[in-house]
Amino acid sequence: MANLEVDQILIKNTEFLRPFAFTLTKDQEAAKDLVQETLFRALANKEKYHIGTNIKAWMYTIMRNIFINNYRRKSKQQTIFDHTANDFLIDTNQVTVTNDAVATLNLKEVQEAIHKLPEIFRNPFLLYFDGYKYHEIAVMLHEPLGTIKSRIHFARKLLKSQIERH
Repeated sequence: MANLEVDQILIKNTEFLRPFAFTLTKDQEAAKDLVQETLFRALANKEKYHIGTNIKAWMYTIMRNIFINNYRRKSKQQTIFDHTANDFLIDTNQVTVTNDAVATLNLKEVQEAIHKLPEIFRNPFLLYFDGYKYHEIAVMLHEPLGTIKSRIHFARKLLKSQIERH
């Protein structure tokens, strides 16, 4: 099947994605973004589609994976919005206690320590730190799952020893 035919089939099946996207996001604008991202990824990876298989299921899987990855990234950020009025905090004579552990652990030092890691440990660790699961990292780096787990473990040990020295 020619690339143009695959493109047309993907675009034709886009309308079936919209209700599923809305079910996942519960927001019309976010659903539109999810459909667009799904179509982009499907077109970018059309060589991975096996002709004769269910194209809707393939596209639903792409959409679900995008939604899950975005959800994981957002939950890692743990953004908290405080909508309360802060007027009552003025002149409350609250005593603040400094946290020496946080003060001594400089973010710049941590980033330098990460980038000093050997590449074989740094790449899986950074992906894990970004919120990817072990099996996702193994697929991305074309390595066995056990290898990825041990490399992340050793990266943590190396970082711990580097940070404790400072």
